[in-house]
Amino acid sequence: MSVPWADRIAQMADDSQTRTAHSLVEPGQWGSERLRRSRPPVPALTVLYHPQASRVGERCLLSALSSQRSVRLARMEPFFSQPSVQPAGQPSRAPQRPLEDLYISRTPLRLLPQSGGWLRLEKGESRTPLEIDGVPVEHQVELSPAQLESGVILMLARRVVLVLHLYQPEDDPPPRHPALVGESSAMMQVRQDIQRVADLDVPVLVRGETGTGKELVARAIHDASQRRREPYLAVNIGAVPASLAASELFGAVKGAFTGSVKPSAGYFQRAEAGTLFLDEVGETPPEVQVALLRVLETGEIQRVGSAQAQKVNVRLLAATDADLEAAIESGGFKAPLLHRLCGFEIVLPPLRRRRDDFGRLFFHFLRRELREVGEEHRLEAELGGRDPWLPASLVAGLAMQGWPGNVRQLRNVVRQMVIGSRGGDRLMVGPQVERMLRSGNARGFSPPPRTSSEGAGAAGSVGAQDTPRPPSREDLREESREVPREPAAKSHRSPSDVGDEELVAALKAHRWKLKPTARALGLARSSLYMLVDRHPSIRKASELSREEIEACRQECGGDLEAMVDRLEVSAAGLRQRLRELNG
Repeated sequence: MSVPWADRIAQMADDSQTRTAHSLVEPGQWGSERLRRSRPPVPALTVLYHPQASRVGERCLLSALSSQRSVRLARMEPFFSQPSVQPAGQPSRAPQRPLEDLYISRTPLRLLPQSGGWLRLEKGESRTPLEIDGVPVEHQVELSPAQLESGVILMLARRVVLVLHLYQPEDDPPPRHPALVGESSAMMQVRQDIQRVADLDVPVLVRGETGTGKELVARAIHDASQRRREPYLAVNIGAVPASLAASELFGAVKGAFTGSVKPSAGYFQRAEAGTLFLDEVGETPPEVQVALLRVLETGEIQRVGSAQAQKVNVRLLAATDADLEAAIESGGFKAPLLHRLCGFEIVLPPLRRRRDDFGRLFFHFLRRELREVGEEHRLEAELGGRDPWLPASLVAGLAMQGWPGNVRQLRNVVRQMVIGSRGGDRLMVGPQVERMLRSGNARGFSPPPRTSSEGAGAAGSVGAQDTPRPPSREDLREESREVPREPAAKSHRSPSDVGDEELVAALKAHRWKLKPTARALGLARSSLYMLVDRHPSIRKASELSREEIEACRQECGGDLEAMVDRLEVSAAGLRQRLRELNG
């Protein structure tokens, strides 16, 4: 009995998913064989957003946590750097620097390892506003191994967005390919697979969900192969009518069918000595599958209408997001063809499983789209700016989404935002992004972390079921289905529907508290953050100078509520600013 595609991915990913197994787990829980084959993953912080856009993608390995030591997170520590191609254990040539944002307190947050693979993040005396996966944290929060495996989104002072995740250090990092953006452990594995198979003439089957970049991987294999100076042709089998598939692939002689007035060369002939990439190979008509199998077994094609076979020298690459094993069970795909196509398999991870690549991908597309409309200065203007064109809260909200369309969907969302904002002073997200931000149970969205106020249990009481593991067959099978989303409440509105006067009036009515204001306006909180960030007359308490606060204190006789009304900031924000100035 054949194995369903999701099961095959689980089996294939078993070794690579040890790269995402939690480094704080006791070695005995994983088996000595697997640990011998790979370096243990370590917790890491990667920058998804920074007011200095050039810093997106910088990473800091938190190796101290694996040694049961705490890590401090503040304005001047720890040090981050762009991923280097240097092998693990060798010093990186990339410059290392702290976050350095003035709105982040010098008093550190602390990450402490707990038993069972959990981590505790404590605010302590730090006055840095902190949100984890969209939930404000006042005191401390405990993060499970499963959350770390998925990637936890941290927003500091609504200025810097980080993801706390697991990273597999590489002893011998594979070479980069310009079209494959990403430095996550999952993408390092893909690049290693490309490096291993590129110079071999075996067929390769690239599998993964829609929009993950399967054709980019095929092109990377060709570019790294000995055939790189020869033709590379790509054809989407699903877009070719079944009646024409054979002639399109193998060619036809004159008179082979109605309208065939001269001989025609097929893709295999035109790709001679080079590479042919068949996308959506699962859509191949049954009669063409037999001919494909012959090509793979003998290196011969037979043109439509010809009685003679013709030798070809072509390397075949294929890709699919279909469950070919299920298609074999139903008779829609031939098992021998799948076995021949699978000279080597490369499985591409979905975007939700490489969350530390989100910032790199987002800004890659953002720069490209802004360059197309002549507005690349939008990002340059953020350097040292207090009110960036792109709010941190928007990036944090998008990073928490499930992205069922993966990288292709992200690219299209960025394009829509850039075009929708073209020529304007403000970034306009549009209704599509607003719907995404409102959808709190989008696939891949991390569950809210346990905070001290929610009665989190002692770390030592965590059972073995909380230990991170490679995704099971059921997990992957469930991931292949679209998770239905709850319909948005009718009261929800688009940010573009809220005028400046209404926004300020609502903030005043709720004494500058964002949560009740967002509820009153029918906005997602992330949307309200964005409106506040770009409003020219709304200030944050963190922007108030010592002199202004002292003058207001004198005028109001030290009455905090009166100071809130005078300064037009929230009481919580003002108290925090006072502690910062006094600290």
